[in-house]
Amino acid sequence: MDFTHFDEKGRALMVDVTEKNETERCAVATGRILVSRRVYEAIEEGTIGKGDVLSVAATAGVMGAKRTSELIPMCHILPLSGCRIQFEMDPEACAVHCYCTVKITGKTGVEMEALTGVSVALLTIYDMCKALDKTMEIGEIYLCRKTGGKSGEIVNDRTALRNNKDLKNLNLW
Repeated sequence: MDFTHFDEKGRALMVDVTEKNETERCAVATGRILVSRRVYEAIEEGTIGKGDVLSVAATAGVMGAKRTSELIPMCHILPLSGCRIQFEMDPEACAVHCYCTVKITGKTGVEMEALTGVSVALLTIYDMCKALDKTMEIGEIYLCRKTGGKSGEIVNDRTALRNNKDLKNLNLW
């Protein structure tokens, strides 16, 4: 497969999607933040001084997804038709898993928007909890699944490797 974000001289460019057909497209991304037991319990109990951590992070994640083209230079400005941020609390690992589902009917995919939504939501959790713990770790951010467009449905095998009992209950689609 050729890279489409370069011209004949190797300079970066935005891909021209003028001739592409519009299709329904959806992408789901995930990531997680590892926190201390103290932070985990404070998030669950709603005792973080800055407010309801997960509600604020969900709002920030949606805002991040909507503004992806302002952050990633070659991304198209997209009129998203839906964006949903969901969290799964993992008490054994002291982790919060984030899922971002983004939908559109358009000429280009929304993978970057889903990945950005997860990233911004997790960064917001860090920001809201950093007074209690500055050693939190954000990681494992990746695309779980995408549909639509020329490549059709893509499912990341890594998603199946994780214990995903929670995914059935999250209604990601």
